[in-house]
Amino acid sequence: MKKKVVATLLGALPMMLMAQSQSAMDAFSLSQSDLRGTARFMSMAGAFGALGGDLSTLNQNPGGIGVYRSSEIGFTFDINMQSTESEAMGVKKSSDQTKVYCNNFGYVGTVNLNSDIMPTFSWGATYARTASFDRIYRGHVPSLSTSMSNYVANFTNGWAPGELDNYSTDRYYENPYQDSGAPWLSILSYNSYLINSIGGTSMYSGLFGNGTYGDALFNIREKGYVDEYSLNFGGNIMNTVYWGIGFGITDLDYSIEALYDEQLCDIPSEIPDEYYDGHYELKNETRITGSGFNFKAGLIFKPVNELRLGFAIHTPTYYDLQQETWGMINYDYSVGDFYGTEYTDNGYISYYDSKLKTPWRLIASAAGVIGSKGILSFDYEYDAYSDMSVQDEYGDTYTDIEGDIKNYYQASHTIRLGGEYRVTPQFSIRAGYSYKTSPVKNEAADNEEYIYTVGTNPAYNFENTTQHITAGLGYRYKGFYVDMAYVYKHRESTWYAFSKFDMNEAPKAEITDNNNSLVFSLGYKF
Repeated sequence: MKKKVVATLLGALPMMLMAQSQSAMDAFSLSQSDLRGTARFMSMAGAFGALGGDLSTLNQNPGGIGVYRSSEIGFTFDINMQSTESEAMGVKKSSDQTKVYCNNFGYVGTVNLNSDIMPTFSWGATYARTASFDRIYRGHVPSLSTSMSNYVANFTNGWAPGELDNYSTDRYYENPYQDSGAPWLSILSYNSYLINSIGGTSMYSGLFGNGTYGDALFNIREKGYVDEYSLNFGGNIMNTVYWGIGFGITDLDYSIEALYDEQLCDIPSEIPDEYYDGHYELKNETRITGSGFNFKAGLIFKPVNELRLGFAIHTPTYYDLQQETWGMINYDYSVGDFYGTEYTDNGYISYYDSKLKTPWRLIASAAGVIGSKGILSFDYEYDAYSDMSVQDEYGDTYTDIEGDIKNYYQASHTIRLGGEYRVTPQFSIRAGYSYKTSPVKNEAADNEEYIYTVGTNPAYNFENTTQHITAGLGYRYKGFYVDMAYVYKHRESTWYAFSKFDMNEAPKAEITDNNNSLVFSLGYKF
């Protein structure tokens, strides 16, 4: 080794996009929505775009408010049992947790206008949890072919050692890296000795050399939510065309704690034929909070009583975000019986403000009404993920992040099928299915694109497909109703420790979410 004392260093954003607070993957994570709503809505897999008359449609197709003939008040809660499994080179790890949510509550008021042209007019206000980020996953990669330190050394080449050795040991110093323009993960790795200058030049070596072997561990905990507060207005025209418009205010809170750990053996040193063992941990924490707004508009057309067609469009949600990030590397080593380590002071938290524009969405729907007994419904949703954008706090677009978004992401397509059968005038049974295609382009998913991240966390996760299988029961008594739904969610994604470089494959794991939810709704129509 070049130095006998091995240090621990703390730092924060950014990494390769140094002054930027988000990456393309962050934009996607914050733009997700989920199958959430009333128990009736969820039991039919959300295939309600052409039906309406349900509190959840205010967040899906605002035209559904025009279907109301009376007022309604209701609320929904959800018991969500989460199970996540990772598999890397045949090694499996699983994590479980159970959460309880309030999916929504709301009120719709309807007034009879005594008009043949527009018989009713309705307004509504709802709260809905449109997305939950809660997830834990961990894994073990048993046999490494390279190290994250080599990945860092690769993109650090060209920076002089003096530009990296710029850390202030003063715990009260506001920004220990403020005078350096180098990538922050490079500075973090250089000062913790994961990378070393080759002969004092601007070329660097990592820890993994010929004959080095080892394994890696990772542990990820995501938390947070998107809550939407909606105000909707709508009515119907001659009981044939139902219309609605909605304005939503969103509240976002997302956090991630990420640990990446490598245990390496036979690391080459600067002394010929001398090798040592090393172990390091990279820890990162990020929290993003903010608020936003969006608009929605929709129609439902009923040419005959047996057929209904729906159409809705959602503008992007425009967010103002605040982000704070912290990062740390611990590194220790052993040579024979000698063991060296050192821990520095606590680091600092960096703060960034930014703006995010999520995808716009389009929903087209059709439903068939079979007498007074049955309903069959179909939805198609288009989500324009390639249209996301990230701006600085002044509204200037980060063109390189926008380019990454277009390189990594594409539009996703979701189909939803739902059915309901009324066994008696009071009792109904329901079922549904939904399928969402991958929003990730093949080149990025196959690790053929170089993936840029920000901050000191080079890991990323790409979603593949998401499916829901649903079923439910409903009971009506006069104006009261009680609904229950069972929802099974299966989501697949791939985690990478860092991007592929110089034909070196990064550690990766296949992540599978299998979540089961029990959903209950209570309400009253009057």
